[in-house]
Amino acid sequence: MARELDHECPECDEEREFYRAAATHLHLGLKTKWYCPECGFGFVRINGIDSTAV
Repeated sequence: MARELDHECPECDEEREFYRAAATHLHLGLKTKWYCPECGFGFVRINGIDSTAV
């Protein structure tokens, strides 16, 4: 699994490289936490669906 992810950061208001903070397997699938090193914004992704889409 990759340790970096290019994703739109809503705090920085531009595309940033996010870093994986943690990952674990749940009954729903793989849960991964990502954070932006520039501003500290973080989000969770479970089976490819991330919390920033809500």
